[in-house]
Amino acid sequence: MHILLTRPLDDCSDLIIKFKELGHTVSHLPLIKIKKMQYKEIKINDFAAIIFTSSNSIKYLNLDNINKTLKCFCVGSTTEKFARASGFQNVIAADGNVRALKELILQNHDKKDGKILYVSGELISFNLDKDLSNEGYEIIRIINYSVKHNNEIKDDFIEQLKKNIPDIVYVYSENSSKSFLNIIKKYQLIDSWMNTNLMCIGEKTSSVLNEVKWKKIFLFSPGEEEFLLYKI
Repeated sequence: MHILLTRPLDDCSDLIIKFKELGHTVSHLPLIKIKKMQYKEIKINDFAAIIFTSSNSIKYLNLDNINKTLKCFCVGSTTEKFARASGFQNVIAADGNVRALKELILQNHDKKDGKILYVSGELISFNLDKDLSNEGYEIIRIINYSVKHNNEIKDDFIEQLKKNIPDIVYVYSENSSKSFLNIIKKYQLIDSWMNTNLMCIGEKTSSVLNEVKWKKIFLFSPGEEEFLLYKI
């Protein structure tokens, strides 16, 4: 099968290798660009817990001198894996949904246990910090990266794509879906995907692309990419 992966290369290089080893053709079209943002340094060890809603929030955080036994809440398995690889030992993960992450925090961290640090990107789909604050938690959010649409797509890549439309496309965020829709419209590919299975993380991600006709749409969580190959 021909598979199109759309995450930045750092986030999907292992998956590219795995799919190629399985005998699939893999194309790579990063739909977004991640840029590190400067943030005011704070004493992280003054906090009782830390929240990460993406691996990028860990990647662009200064981890020097951080107590790695700090209670660490992660939105899903991919972020959890990156947190553990970064040295965090007390990691609790939700199933990839920020609302589920909120409930996980309510169950595992009493507001009397101490204040929480929330590390995230510039754009968020759910005001986790405000919701937890309304619950009585002391929480501070820092923003350490931004997400931009990728507009630098080579014409020869698009021409090759037109000649061999993928059987499967994986899309990982609402921002990525918006970027993909812009590309589809810009290059007049709106009617090219009727034999393609769209794999999306969450309904918000898939709903952006509903105006495109797909063979089927599947919702998945990070880590299930290979499993989905056997469902089509």
